[in-house]
Amino acid sequence: MVAQTLQDAATGRKRGLLTPQLRKAPANATAYAHPMDIRFTKMHGLGNDFIVLDAIHQDFVPTPAQARFLADRHFGVGCDQILVVERATSPGVDFRYRIFNADGGEVEQCGNGARCFVRFVHEQGLTQKREIRVETQSGLITPRLEADGQVTVDMGVPRFRPAEIPFDSVTDSILHPLTVGDARIDISVVSMGNPHAVQVVADVAAAPVGQLGPLIEAHPRFPRRVNAGFMQIVDRHAIRLRVYERGAGETLACGTGACAAVVAGIRRGLLDSPVRVGMRGGELSIAWNGEAANSVAPVMMTGPATSVFTAEINLPSNLL
Repeated sequence: MVAQTLQDAATGRKRGLLTPQLRKAPANATAYAHPMDIRFTKMHGLGNDFIVLDAIHQDFVPTPAQARFLADRHFGVGCDQILVVERATSPGVDFRYRIFNADGGEVEQCGNGARCFVRFVHEQGLTQKREIRVETQSGLITPRLEADGQVTVDMGVPRFRPAEIPFDSVTDSILHPLTVGDARIDISVVSMGNPHAVQVVADVAAAPVGQLGPLIEAHPRFPRRVNAGFMQIVDRHAIRLRVYERGAGETLACGTGACAAVVAGIRRGLLDSPVRVGMRGGELSIAWNGEAANSVAPVMMTGPATSVFTAEINLPSNLL
């Protein structure tokens, strides 16, 4: 009950009839008296918060309804995304990494989650390696625990062709005009394994993220929806950023959004690597060596990953 008590104190809410039982987990617990007793760890990367599930030692991957329930900040545990650790399905790979948004949809990639992923598998004794190879829906990533406690992730190569985002456009340009309601904005489209639309704003604190973000996310030119980034240039090595995430809304930080913004800024000639990315939850360092004639460099992201608590939750049996 420790974790639930902390959460109730923070929110000031009273328990309802559908509230699950949340208990502090026993050390090394892998057996459960009830098939819906789920062990999890709450983690965050710069305030972008996650429920992390070990699906190697417990046979559980959430359905969309279960994911929505777990992510609910009033009746569940509360998170932006749910991360699932599974056995690798390919040779030479350590783990499989799956991501579910708060709306229950499964997505391709999450950068802050990747940092939490490597810390989780290391802290839980699933590996002794400080650098691991992880398969995602969008390809391989390589997160590494640094000696200072930070985590660096090779996020792979950014992609720009509209079909790879995907984005409905007949031109392959660095900037694309986009009509959003009564406004016309210029965006850069980047895939970091998931789709991003990045615009430059004069003052990110005053940017209409809550108004434009949902409209950009669901814009018909993005058939799989998109993460909407609002970037303010501070200097050639620093930006401020807010991201309205697909399926989650605005979060305190977005790792792939930080990567996409830096890549977009470098391609536009506004930034030089490395770049400090300040978000509401804290700061990331992003490095990208750009494009050559026949190759594109991978994006390197460095930042913190924090474990908050580990507990068990008994999911309501009517969730399918």
